[in-house]
This record gives sequence, C-alpha cells and structure tokens, in this order.
Amino acid sequence: MSLSAPVTLDRRHGPYGEVVLRRRGEHHEIIANGCFLMDTSDGRSERLLVDMAYEELRAAGRRESSLLVGGLGVGFSLAHAAANPHWRHIAVVEREQAIIDWHLSGPLGRFSAPALADPRSVILRTDLLTHLRETDARYDALCLDIDNGPDWTVTDDNETLYAPAGLDLCRRGLTPGGVLAVWSAQPSPAFEETLRNAGFTGVRTKEIQVARGVPDVVHLAVRPA
Repeated sequence: MSLSAPVTLDRRHGPYGEVVLRRRGEHHEIIANGCFLMDTSDGRSERLLVDMAYEELRAAGRRESSLLVGGLGVGFSLAHAAANPHWRHIAVVEREQAIIDWHLSGPLGRFSAPALADPRSVILRTDLLTHLRETDARYDALCLDIDNGPDWTVTDDNETLYAPAGLDLCRRGLTPGGVLAVWSAQPSPAFEETLRNAGFTGVRTKEIQVARGVPDVVHLAVRPA
C-alpha cells in the first residue's frame, strides 16, 4: 500500500458533522469535516502541550495536580499525562462518540489502552464548554487540543471557546494559579490579547519546531491566585 494512498477505516456523521478515521501506511489520522486534525506519526506537540502545563505548575510549587484535556484525538496527550505520576486525576472531554469508540474498541486503543485503564483517568463524552458550565470540579491545568488553533476551528461553533465567553468559562474551571495551555498550528497575537482581556496573567506563546513550515505553538496563561 502506498503511503500516499490513505484507507478509510470508519466514517461517522454526528451532530457536529463528519469524522473519519484513516490509515496511511502504518499510521492513523483523524479528519473532521474535511479538515486534517492529527495523526499518529509523531505526537511531540501533544506531549509538549501537557509538559508545558506541568512545568508551569511545578515552577509554582504545585504538586499532585488535576488535569482536564480538551480533545481525545489519537490519545497522545492522555497517554503522556498518565505516564506522569504528578497528575492525581486526568479527565478528557471528547464530544465525538466515534473517536471514543476508536479508542475503546478500535485501532487507536494501542495508544491509549494503558492510560484508559489507569484509575486516575476518565473520559467525559460531552462538549468542553458544556462540561465547564455544568461541573463543580476545578482543575489545576486545562490543556486544549480541539482545533488547529484559535484562528482555525473545526466547526464554527468552536469559535466560542476562544472568545471572551468561552475563556471566562475556562478561567472559572481552573483553580487559583491554574494553567491554561492551548495548542495551535500557528501563533495568534490576537488570541494572546483576548486571554489578557479575559483575566489571565502570564500570557505567552512557546514554539514547537516542526519538520516543515511554521512552528506549532502553545499559548500559556494563568488564572490569578
């Protein structure tokens, strides 16, 4: 099979549009509404997203922290978090049942099965903003890897997440001193300003070098103590 010829393994239509799982060579990739989201070829960005939030908490003297991950994806963020005993609780919000199924009973389970078996881990099948509105839980870190960035969302309704109302919910969902980390395929100075206007401090952007093109980035922000 040619690496340039992907094979569709599953295609689902749900309330948020179409999601597709494809295999390309030895790797798998997720396509949402015709937009490439992520694949299993690397995972460095997903791991660094979690690591950057962890380093922020560690620098502030925080130990035994709770983590909320927005987006299950191919499971790299979850698996990496579960490998770190620092996290006492790891919740992953995923609104697409298809993606959850691909992990629980499909080919993506090889990346996430040990993490899903970890008693610290739980998958919440819901929309992130819905969860933040309805839960009383507060997290020490919130890592978002739902879209290709604040300026490149998978669905139009996801734009709310990066707007003042959505960021207000993110801030309220964090403990004082908690860290928000947002993955993006490109820098967004406008999003940095929106974070500051939403009441976050310590706003900055860290680059993640990639093989081709502009670096991926992680936007970091802290809820004031």
